[in-house]
Amino acid sequence: MMVKLICLVIGYCFGLFQTSYIIGRINHTDIREHGSGNAGTTNALRTFGLKAGLLTLLGDCLKCVLASLVVRLLFREKYAEIMPLLVMITSTGCILGHNFPFYLGFRGGKGIAASLGLFLSFDWPLGLFLFGLFLVLFFITHYVSFSALTAYVVAFFAVIVFGEMGRYGMARPDRIQMYVLMGALTVLAFYQHRGNIKRLLQGTEKKTYLKKKNG
Repeated sequence: MMVKLICLVIGYCFGLFQTSYIIGRINHTDIREHGSGNAGTTNALRTFGLKAGLLTLLGDCLKCVLASLVVRLLFREKYAEIMPLLVMITSTGCILGHNFPFYLGFRGGKGIAASLGLFLSFDWPLGLFLFGLFLVLFFITHYVSFSALTAYVVAFFAVIVFGEMGRYGMARPDRIQMYVLMGALTVLAFYQHRGNIKRLLQGTEKKTYLKKKNG
């Protein structure tokens, strides 16, 4: 369906806005040459400080929200019955653009902040719950990767449960497509964090703190 491809492309284009990379360039630095080498919120926090980390979180989240808003405005009348699916497709494109920006040699971030934008756009009460869950786990463990991946797994099952309860109001084939996309995004999140997972299992993963220098 052409509209789905259009949504994917719109999302990818918005995803190319690399907040931490831009912040780094303003500071005459390529963030990918520092810390973890990742162009995302955690590395921005560790490399440039709390303000840069928060700006990166906001920017990477908002680009997914804005992409979804554009799709809603473009297709809300003709494709209202599958809008949740279109928002999921758009957000998938945005996460792909964030993780694999062509102009940066396909070396971007890991898609967690953009995923927050996905959930806020797709189902904002669920998005707020997931963000709250992430914060609780983070302040208990100080492991960003563990907190993010746990929230992703919860999101995957929540979308399926809510979908089958009729929350998103789509026909079953469209819901199945949505579940497959959600599953693919969850797998991608784990793949992008494969190094973090290995370090978590080995007990060598770095903890992240907001009020003191991160090692």
